Amino acid sequence: MTRKLHLNLFLHDTGHHEASWRLPESDPYANLSLEAHQRLSRIAEDAKFDSVFLADSPVLWSDPGRRPSGKLEPTLLLAALIASTSRIGLIATASTSYNEPYNLARRFASLDHLSGGRAGWNIVTTAGADAARNFGLDDQPLHADRYQRADEFLDVSTKLWDSWADDAVLADKRAGVHAAADRVRSIEHRGRYFRVDGPLNLPRSPQAWPLLVQAGSSEDGKEFAAKWAEAVFTAQPTLAESQAFYADLKKRAAAAGRDPDHVVILPGIVPIIGDTAAEAQELDAELDRLIAPRYAVATLAHLLRVPAESLDLDKPLPEDLPPEEEIEGAKSRRTLIVDWARRENLTVRELIGRLGGGRGHRTFTGTPVQVADTIQEYFENGAADGFNIMPAVLPSGVEAFATKVVPILQERGLFRTDYEGTTLREHYGLPRPASRLHAGAVRDRGYR
Repeated sequence: MTRKLHLNLFLHDTGHHEASWRLPESDPYANLSLEAHQRLSRIAEDAKFDSVFLADSPVLWSDPGRRPSGKLEPTLLLAALIASTSRIGLIATASTSYNEPYNLARRFASLDHLSGGRAGWNIVTTAGADAARNFGLDDQPLHADRYQRADEFLDVSTKLWDSWADDAVLADKRAGVHAAADRVRSIEHRGRYFRVDGPLNLPRSPQAWPLLVQAGSSEDGKEFAAKWAEAVFTAQPTLAESQAFYADLKKRAAAAGRDPDHVVILPGIVPIIGDTAAEAQELDAELDRLIAPRYAVATLAHLLRVPAESLDLDKPLPEDLPPEEEIEGAKSRRTLIVDWARRENLTVRELIGRLGGGRGHRTFTGTPVQVADTIQEYFENGAADGFNIMPAVLPSGVEAFATKVVPILQERGLFRTDYEGTTLREHYGLPRPASRLHAGAVRDRGYR
């Protein structure tokens, strides 16, 4: 079978460019609108995207003056989107640091049942002391501790999803037996972070497990992804960096006893599309003019862990930045941004302009053919299995990509013209996990 691209739409209020909300076309209340999310999801489904994705954090993300900052709880929003879509996958972010496995496993199993097998979980460990203080802690747990908790969290969650055998539900009216009790098992988990008896109070869902997605690119994050992730969102600003990340993660997955083809790697791309290159550049320049530097500098300073007054707009980053080993949150993103600024000798003003569009993801300004060419280059040269599409402006950005770029990819034989399956796993070409707790389970994910 010819290898096909995978496309995920990352929905982000009025668009990924931080100034998108200031454009005349933008609805500054779209972040709170079910109708807006439904419309965008249907556009993506009509274009045969694999999935749509909602990010989240249990903390106010930025200065509320900077851009729309309110966030609807994503699993609730996905439940509402189930009713307005029929085939596209639906991925929500949820933290392993500030949830419990039983509640979250139940929530995602419920979404998978209600959607007919279209649910995905973007697993995050949640950095930042401000989030920790919303949950009764004085500071965030250490980076390594967050990933150790996440590993055990996934172990418990997958056991809970496996606690019902696929054939447990009989619904035998004549015999008066709804489910075979011997096909429903407690998990009796006892670990460092969790004590969970189980079983889950839901039968196994259509996908068995929701699609497991991860986005961390630190050493701990990559090891976690190699063990658990089935799709990986990553931020790599150049082809060479994307190729290096792709090769490294596939190698790690193989070392973990998994099939590397069952880890789908999706770099983020922020396309700014115009019918001509000049039109695209004009939109890009307009967006950058609308960035408010006072907010952007404060956000950059927070990421770098330096005082905002130490950043001069017209000078490069200071030389004496804290090293990565002293950073406890967003390690990989911080290092990516610092390396990028050093490599291209960017001033702080130039850097915040670059970050305003994609926060370290690859930004690309051009015509539909040029965008398609870039996607094809990455896909055919060991840098990506597909892309996390992050429109700079909504709704026009996703409309342009869906109606002008997708047809080019389809004409080139790179992307589907129709869905071939019904579940999110089928869209991504991934197997349905066999149970670890019941007879006949296949050890195909590197479990020991």
